[in-house]
This record gives sequence, C-alpha cells and structure tokens, in this order.
Amino acid sequence: MTKDYNAFDEVIETIETAAKILDLPPNDYAAIKSPERELKVSIPVDMDDGSVKVFEGYRVQHSSSRGPCKGGIRYHQDVNMDEVKALATWMSFKCAVVNIPYGGAKGAVMVDPHQLSKNELKRLTRRYTAMILPLIGAERDIPAPDVGTNAEVMGWIMDTYSMFKGYAVPGVVTGKPVEVGGSLGRKEATGRGVMFMTKEILHRLGMPVLATRMAIQGMGNVGGTAAKLLYNEGCKIVAVSDVSGGLYCKTGLDITDINKFLDQNDGTYLKDYNAKDVIHITNEEVLTADVEVLIPAALENQITKEIAPKIKAKIIVEGANGPTTIEADSILNKSGKIIVPDILANAGGVVVSYFEWVQNIQALTWDEEEINRTLEKIMIKAFNEVWTCSKEKDITMRLGAYVVGLDRIAKAKKIRGIFP
Repeated sequence: MTKDYNAFDEVIETIETAAKILDLPPNDYAAIKSPERELKVSIPVDMDDGSVKVFEGYRVQHSSSRGPCKGGIRYHQDVNMDEVKALATWMSFKCAVVNIPYGGAKGAVMVDPHQLSKNELKRLTRRYTAMILPLIGAERDIPAPDVGTNAEVMGWIMDTYSMFKGYAVPGVVTGKPVEVGGSLGRKEATGRGVMFMTKEILHRLGMPVLATRMAIQGMGNVGGTAAKLLYNEGCKIVAVSDVSGGLYCKTGLDITDINKFLDQNDGTYLKDYNAKDVIHITNEEVLTADVEVLIPAALENQITKEIAPKIKAKIIVEGANGPTTIEADSILNKSGKIIVPDILANAGGVVVSYFEWVQNIQALTWDEEEINRTLEKIMIKAFNEVWTCSKEKDITMRLGAYVVGLDRIAKAKKIRGIFP
C-alpha cells in the first residue's frame, strides 16, 4: 500500500461528492463523516514457545442509525486504524445500498495469521473477543469473517461470547460453521453476489455471458468462488492471481482444476500450479490483461493511478473492498470504463449474514435454495436502484451507489435526531 494512500480520507471525499449531488445540507451528514466509536485494544497471547506476545486490535462502529452495526474481523499484519475506519464506513454504505437493517462496523488484529499455530490463533481470538466484548452483541454489533479469518474463527468468537453470557448466543457473529448456527450458502455468498452483478452488468450492456473473457485478481474465498461460478456459467477465465503471482491461458483456464489444486492444503499457491498452455505472470499483468471483465478480489488500493491507464477491461466488478483509488477511478471513468463498485458488487456476504442473523434470532433454518434465490432478488433490486440513479443523475455507478446509500443513512439519522 502506498504511503500517501489513506482509505478513510478517500471514503470521506466520496461522501462529500455524493452529498453535493443530493444537495444535502452539511448538518444532515456531518455525523456520518465520523465513526460513532473507535476501540483500540492490546491483546497479550501465550505463545507455544512459552513467550508472551502482545498484538494490537481494533473495533470501529461507524453508524448504528439504521440498525445494529455489522462488519467483519480482519487478521492482517499491515492493518491500521484508518483502514478499519474506512472498512467500517464502507459497511454502513453497503448495508444501506442493499437496504438491509444494519449499520456498519469493522474489526481487525495486526497479525499475520499464517505465522501462528492453531492454538495461538485460538488464544488470540478468544482474548480479542474478551477485549471487544463491551461493544459486540446480537442486538448491538455483529462481527463476521474477513481477510485472514474464517468460519472456525467465528465459532471461537461465538463460544467465547457465550461463555461470558452463560448461555449460547449464536447471533453474536455470522459466517459461523453450520453446526453451531451458521447459514447454508454463507461461505459462497460474497463470490455469488459478484457473479450476479457481473452477469447483470453484461446484460445491461448487451454483452453475452458465454465466452466473455475475464481476469480475477485474488483466488481466496471471494475470488475463488466468483471464478468457479462464472466458469460454470460459461465465462472464459483467462487470468487469475493470488499473493504468489498469476496464471494466464489465452484459451481459458480450467478453474475446476485450479480450485481443486488450491484446496489440497493451506500452503498451496498458484505459483506451484502447472498445466499445458498456462503461463505464470505477475499480479500487474493480471490486472492489465486483455479481457472484457476485470474482477479485483484481493485487498484495497490495487488499481492505482499508475495501473489504471494500462487496464484493458471494459468492465470492472469490485469483489474487494476499496480496490480502486480515487485518482485511478477518475482515470478509468474518463477512458469509458464501467465500474460496478465494491459497496454493491461484494454486498452478497453481508446480505446472507443478515439471513443468518435472522435465522439465529428466530431459531429457524432456511434451505440453501431459498437463501440463494433471496440473495439474487436483493442484489438485482439494489443493482437496478444504483443503475437508475446513475442514469438519472448522469453519474458513475460508484457515485450512484453512494448517493443511494447516503440518502438512506442521512434520512434515518434525521428521523432519529441527535440525542440528547
């Protein structure tokens, strides 16, 4: 990440632009530019070698105007408070865009989870949960998985919180294992939402889904799922990448074989994959591949002002949070690129998290077919609203999404007023 890049500053700049388009008085959105709560904690952990290591953790609640705060927990060595504030703000807007009754939050621990043993990771998670305990709860703030965390970590958080309460509270987190109240379809939900949005934008632009060439940056849960689903829809995935580098095949990669290879064990990366006609390329070459659709599904700040002019894809569907800087966004818009923004494109995860939470608090279980069908209905409705807004106001889809989201958050805040 470049030193002069501040994700939170860029979010605020976009909010200001959206407010001007809505002609909102400053009083109506002043509070939205600041998170409601920011907590920084130190997390001492007994390491396997007998030493004690202290990690830094965060939980930020951006807005609770539209309902309980909602947002993932990230384990990454380069995370910082400004990044968490930006991610929490994006969550508020994401929930507003798809119109589910949540506000936004985000949590993080500054740690490389791959450097910890499973027991160290468990102790870190339980201590972090205890430190943020006053902020979280099924009616207050509901964490979920993010970069570096998964269903197992959510199970530990749910158990730790439940032990403090003295009874099982499955609704305190989403993205849990199904056996302890997790929802069917949750693991694939973000990638499935990306697939729905990719198909929808192709449809709107009169382009076929079949054989459309695509490049996907990031083959984790989001990118890997999106790649698999789009491949199954007949798309031609010609380039993919992970932290180790990228793969390219002009006639299309065998995504089923690649996913099978990556699933063999946790230490397997694309750099180790070899197949006929597949060449190894750099991450930048994946972003700038000769394709119709680019899906950045890694970390934020990947498409910079240096990369933007080299991008050949006509359509960019943002599977990651904040993958495009404001400067790059401007360059891409001027060159006629169509961007389906992160707060719409990757909202599938929080939509199915909402379904999981509803199932938990009502003690119900939905089948996967119902979950996927309802997810598609909500995502397409949100796409239509953003698309219509962008056309009516002659603005980009990103600004259209922010206008839709800001309008809903500002109205909720105004209705509720300022206490006391």
